[in-house]
Amino acid sequence: MLDVLWQELTSGLHDSKQLEHVIIRLLAAAILGGLVGFQRETTHKPAGLRTHMLVSVATAAFVVASASGGLSVEGWSRVIQGIITGIGFIGAGTILKISQEHAIKGLTTAASVWMTAAIGVTVGLGNLGIGLMVTFLALTILWLWKVEHSVEGDLSRASDHSDESHGA
Repeated sequence: MLDVLWQELTSGLHDSKQLEHVIIRLLAAAILGGLVGFQRETTHKPAGLRTHMLVSVATAAFVVASASGGLSVEGWSRVIQGIITGIGFIGAGTILKISQEHAIKGLTTAASVWMTAAIGVTVGLGNLGIGLMVTFLALTILWLWKVEHSVEGDLSRASDHSDESHGA
């Protein structure tokens, strides 16, 4: 009975080196997803730290499990395609159209969840360096909200000045 249990617990983990790789990949996915989620959390967005960590770890787990299960490259491709489709549904759920304002809210959050899934897939495939670069780029891009708000404020002030000088 204990032998069967041990076999089930270690299925797909052929040796201690493989276990170390899996642990590193899942922890890295959690940390990198957490960095993106922390940025979203500090800007008070609905999908924050835990959501981004869960998405990153889940996608990494799907890829790691596929590799450990002996799937072919075509099998991995189908798993990744399924991840992308599933994340699309999650992202769609974060987007709201506010009819009174003719505005769409949540698009950047949806994109950050999608990006976090990409980080998880990348790390799950064992490309930690690429995962780090993608995380850095995601954080840089998300930081641009400060630039957007600054430009929008400048444009709004310029428009107000223009209206005042034309007697509007």
